[in-house]
Parts: sequence; C-alpha cells; structure tokens
Amino acid sequence: MKFGQGSWARIGGGPPVTFQADEPPGESGVRVLRALFDGGTHFSATMAQHLVFLQMSPHLWLDCRMAGRRLRHETAQGALAICPAGVDASADTDATADMLVVTVKPTQLALAAAEDSALEAELPERLSGYDQTLQQTAQSLVAESTQGYPNGPLFWSEATSRFIGRLVSHYTSTPRHPVRGRLGQHALQRIRDYVLTNLAEPIEVADLAALAGRSSFHFTRVFTRSVGMTPYRYVVHLRLQAAARHMRDGRMGLAEIAADTGFADQSHLSRWVRRVYGVAPSEFA
Repeated sequence: MKFGQGSWARIGGGPPVTFQADEPPGESGVRVLRALFDGGTHFSATMAQHLVFLQMSPHLWLDCRMAGRRLRHETAQGALAICPAGVDASADTDATADMLVVTVKPTQLALAAAEDSALEAELPERLSGYDQTLQQTAQSLVAESTQGYPNGPLFWSEATSRFIGRLVSHYTSTPRHPVRGRLGQHALQRIRDYVLTNLAEPIEVADLAALAGRSSFHFTRVFTRSVGMTPYRYVVHLRLQAAARHMRDGRMGLAEIAADTGFADQSHLSRWVRRVYGVAPSEFA
C-alpha cells in the first residue's frame, strides 16, 4: 500500500484494512490514515513530508530504524514516533498492528513555527514517546476524515492547526546558532507589523525586502525558505486571517471586508477563502 512516498506491506501478503477519506478540504497541509495490518507488517519510507505515527493497538513489539538509529521496544496504545521529511525510516512487527498515521507538509510546519516566534525551529526524529493530547487531536482528525468531514472544513482547519501547533511547541528544537540563509525573527516581526499596518494598501515585495535589508530577489528566496511560503502568499495569509476575523464578527459586508483587508473585491476574497479554507465566506458567520 502507498501513502505519500511511504510503503506498507502486510506480512504474508495482501493489503491492510484502511480507513481513509478523500483529499482534505482547503490547504491545511495535513492528511491522515488509519490502517490495520493483520498478522504483522513492514514499513519503509523516505518521506517528502513529516510523518507522525500513533499506535492504536494495545500492545506491540516494534523494531524501528530512523536516521541510522535503531530501537527494538515494547509499546502500548498511544505510542508515538516522528519521522521528519527527508529521513530514512522503517519499522517491522510480527503482530497485528493498528496504526494512525498523520503527514504534515514541511511548509505548514515552518509557517506555524514562524508564527510561534520559533522561525528556525526544526523537527528532529523521535523513535518513541507518548502524548495524549497529540493522540486525541489525531483521533479527531481521522474521525472527521473517515466520516466525510461532518463538522465542516473550518473544524478541520482548526483541528489541523492544533495538531501542528502541538508539534511546534513540544517536538521542535532551535539551533544554538543562527542558520545562514534564513530570515531572522526580528526581521519577520518588522515585516508582519508593516503588513498589518498597511493591510488595505498595495504591498510590494521590494518594500518588504527593504525592511529585511536585502535585495528583492535574495529576500524572496530567503523568506520562502524560512517561512514556508513566498512573501506574496504570506501577505495573502495575513489578509485572510484579518478577513476571517471580520467574517466571524459579522459586522461588515463582504465587499467592505475585501476593501479593508487589501483584496481587489469580494469575488477575489471569496476565491481565496474557498481555496485556503475550503468553504464559502458565508460559512464563517
């Protein structure tokens, strides 16, 4: 079975029993899968996305390998493993395994880290651990996914934000020394403050580059590498956040919100809301 760039094989052949819905709504950057491997399984991958494993089986012996490290251990329900993007990983068990798997786009984690004042945060590999909060959030995501998102795309967006936020706050680390070729936290704060102050006005990349003391070309590359999206998309991101607050408040019409947050018109705002959140603006009310 394929899921992203990873592959699972049930010992003895045959596919696992899987519980997975269609592509999630919006641009959360998160996908979930729950799979039952009857009689043992082998997993191997070098993922382009961050991978979080949560064990649903009450008891398992697992033989895990990640980034040159190996751990053979006895685990209980809720056991956690984190495989960062680009890291070689594999796992084997001879017993029936019920696994919940969550993939997270590195760009989404980078954006969440930047907004949590942890701009240079990195997600290291983790072979074992337990986290009830992360497990409960993941279980709510898989329930939404398998049931066709009964609580709507906004619930999914908020739940995935909580999941990513938990990864940032509890499982990332910051290098001791600044990483070359990255935007500093103070520079990002200056840019954020400038955008929020001038939200309704045209904002050029050159203006943002000047705040960081870089050329427009170099700034765009450094910003994208640091924050997980281009400067243009970051401006749209901040505008959408402000628009969402207005839409939830319900005191302004859509055309007025669009003008107040820098979108060309209400049609332009609506297209971005549908693209990022997967809903019509009216569903924010």
